[in-house]
Amino acid sequence: MKISFLIGILLCSTLFGCKENNDERFIFFLHNRFLEEHGLNELHSEFGRTEYNEIIAEFEKSGLNVISEKRNGNVNARDYAIGIITQIDSLIKTGIKPQKITVVGTSKGGYIAQYVSTLANNPNLNFVFIASFRNNDIQNIPEINYCGNILTIYEKSDPFGVSSLERKKTSNCEVKCFKEIELNTGMGHGFLFKPLKEWIKPTIKWANGNYNME
Repeated sequence: MKISFLIGILLCSTLFGCKENNDERFIFFLHNRFLEEHGLNELHSEFGRTEYNEIIAEFEKSGLNVISEKRNGNVNARDYAIGIITQIDSLIKTGIKPQKITVVGTSKGGYIAQYVSTLANNPNLNFVFIASFRNNDIQNIPEINYCGNILTIYEKSDPFGVSSLERKKTSNCEVKCFKEIELNTGMGHGFLFKPLKEWIKPTIKWANGNYNME
């Protein structure tokens, strides 16, 4: 957490110490659970390597400023989210508008992102939750409350990610924009291990404020 916090602060110092650029947009990328307990080059028995650096590279190629780190150990999702909120608040204090900040999470990272949405309680922030909702979450994690501009992406063949319309219905914060995308790659949960255009492109559009996905 300290590493990514320093990256964010240094990035802001560079941007605003030299010249103001109101077009700068930021992505906080939160990876899946497998990478928490395995090295960057370790292979999942079914899905292969989590292509973490390649995913970040795709976001950066689009002109987005990426703030991310490889988590280690089985971190507590809520506690980790609080650290992300601290970084977001730091960006906002430098003059970055909340709508220029997007929190993207895959699998467990998506659950962390949901806690960020809940605890930040800022309807102007953007979020992309990827493969991170199951129907029993309503009962098992009742404290989650969607808030912000929400895009959810899930894969038809993935048992660990389905439509989260029910969560939206139970949320009482303002959700200005909400959209869901169902993929059909046939890759199961493994689709998020790779920077597939099927989820990378809509994520980039959302981060750029294209809520109609045009």
